[in-house]
Amino acid sequence: MMVKIGKWIAKHKNIILILGLLLIVPSIIGMNMTRINYDVLSYLPGSLETVKGQDTLVDEFGMGAFSMVIVEGMEEKDVAALKEEMKAVDHVADVIWYDDLMDISVPMEMIPSKYEKVFKNGDSTMLVALFDNTTSSDETMDAVTQLRKISAKHCFVSGMSGVVTDIKSLALGEMPIYVLIAVVLCLIILALTMDSWITPFIFMLSIGIAILYNMGTNMFLSDVSYITKALAAVLQLGVTLDYSIFLLNSYEENKKRFPGERNRAMAHAISNTFKSVVGSSVTTIAGFIALCFMTFKLGTNIGIVMSKGVAIGVVCCVTLLPAMVLTFDKWIDKTTHKPILPDLGKLSAFITRHNKIWLAAFLILLIPAIYGNARTDVYYNIDKGLPDTLKSSVANKKLDEDFHMNNVYMVMLKNDEMDQKEKAEMMEQIEGVDGVKWAIGMESVVGPAVPEDFIPSGVKSKLQSDNYEIQFICSDYKTATDEVNEQVKSIDKIVKSYNKESMVIGEAPLTKDLTVIADSDMRNVNVISTIAIFIIICLVFKSISLPVILVAIIEFAICVNMAVPFYTGTELPFVASIVIGTVQLGSTVDYAILMTSRYQKERSRGRSKKDAISLAHRSSMKSILISGVSFFAATFGVGLYSKIDMISSLCTLLSRGAIISTVVVICVLPAMFMVFDKVICKTSKGFLPKQAE
Repeated sequence: MMVKIGKWIAKHKNIILILGLLLIVPSIIGMNMTRINYDVLSYLPGSLETVKGQDTLVDEFGMGAFSMVIVEGMEEKDVAALKEEMKAVDHVADVIWYDDLMDISVPMEMIPSKYEKVFKNGDSTMLVALFDNTTSSDETMDAVTQLRKISAKHCFVSGMSGVVTDIKSLALGEMPIYVLIAVVLCLIILALTMDSWITPFIFMLSIGIAILYNMGTNMFLSDVSYITKALAAVLQLGVTLDYSIFLLNSYEENKKRFPGERNRAMAHAISNTFKSVVGSSVTTIAGFIALCFMTFKLGTNIGIVMSKGVAIGVVCCVTLLPAMVLTFDKWIDKTTHKPILPDLGKLSAFITRHNKIWLAAFLILLIPAIYGNARTDVYYNIDKGLPDTLKSSVANKKLDEDFHMNNVYMVMLKNDEMDQKEKAEMMEQIEGVDGVKWAIGMESVVGPAVPEDFIPSGVKSKLQSDNYEIQFICSDYKTATDEVNEQVKSIDKIVKSYNKESMVIGEAPLTKDLTVIADSDMRNVNVISTIAIFIIICLVFKSISLPVILVAIIEFAICVNMAVPFYTGTELPFVASIVIGTVQLGSTVDYAILMTSRYQKERSRGRSKKDAISLAHRSSMKSILISGVSFFAATFGVGLYSKIDMISSLCTLLSRGAIISTVVVICVLPAMFMVFDKVICKTSKGFLPKQAE
């Protein structure tokens, strides 16, 4: 069946090429229409109270986010004028300053000293800009950009909205470079390992078009995370490159079988490649799909895009790439050269002959690898790992230095069941919690004895709606620390004791929820991906023992990879720790499957254990090495270049993981075959000649 399809593809190569090129246009349009999300906290599940609270904030107050704006070296009258300019910016709902409490003609020193420090310290003055949309919305980011332009020399916009705005700017500048670095490094690797100068460019063109198709179809998703967009092209290139290598190698073999019949040779190459590629791509897709089971929906975002990318890569590999190869076949022949990669026969013989050494190395490294993997430090603070020179980083540092504010979050108090005395009492308890620098609400500003009718309308409209009242909490503790998480818990307990419908919301509470969810997701996703790939291998090889061996090999490689940060004292962003295990398992288990397939084939032909293992190792070693090094090349440069730690850490892990998996499969897997050959043959089909089974 596939041979017939292959013949049709070979015969209609021109039509396929034209159609393939035409589809680039809607892909580019779709890519430009896809919204990019730069706030990872927005992927928290909507069922969380902290997330519901953010939505309630928009509904009740017309406010989705806020930023502390620090102004330096300005007279109070100039600050008042600046405030009016800031209020005129699109999507700035309001701006809070001390003139909302009393007339500007009244000296700021008349404010209780406790609250004077909130608004002024030396020549620095602080205002609170309230936005009418969420933290990471395009409208809020545009508003932040405009606020920075109003008084660029004296104005510093802090908070998550500023951070997200800077991440967007940084990511947009870096993303084209990611692809360029990956392509250049892959071209170098392919030029060194392949026997034609033009073939690497054909591969890059085919895979590049497949990447565009994938990016274009992302428009059907609600949005794509900037992490997903940054990694998708690089990962798709690294993961699907070996499919192209399989096709070309099969084509060259079939050209020898069918001299002068290029179309026939390609038809058989497509048939052979499809069988091999589908088998190996299923495990990769299974690994990515496992991410969709994360509660933290960033995993679903990455999982869908990457699974789709691998599937599109397979389709392009058996349609578009054959058409390109046939079109440029003469050019390929004219640019042939001797591969720079030396013959690996002697190295293969050395590895298989000394299998006990590699098995011993495996056993020696196993315990420290597991130990280090379990103790690698992870951080959850979104702005950690960003360059200190970013405007948001400078502003947040200044906020800490001038006003000693590490983070500010909110209490949304249900106001229909509490009188002002109770509110004041609750506020006093909140201020008594460890690490609370100050807490500001209406009662703290105007006093519990002031009748509601006498409360200034400007204050009331900003801090109170029909159903809720806002109170701001300033913490001495930084976001995503154990201290602030305990503080949030304590405040939430106090608030709930007065009114169960009240909520503690903001960056710190959201990040606290993130830590709980991320830890759970990491365990669940790894289990799901392992089980899925285990079942696939079991079905492919009709074996009980092989899935255990193959998965154990790659899991060992993952443990070694994840243990490196522990022993080097490196902290990882939480996204990297969650995703890496699944991605490395799904992407590199193919190497083990390739060698195992050839080992099975040779054993079924009646070869001895040693001969079958040696032949399988020698025949697959080059392909595994090229695939692993290509994957390394696609991710290594990005890891070095990126200034966004979320991306650089993940790419560094992926590049190192590709090399570790390659080394482990090449060195340890044959040793496993030597030790467990009898078990494998007894618990698997197709490993012995039919008469022996």
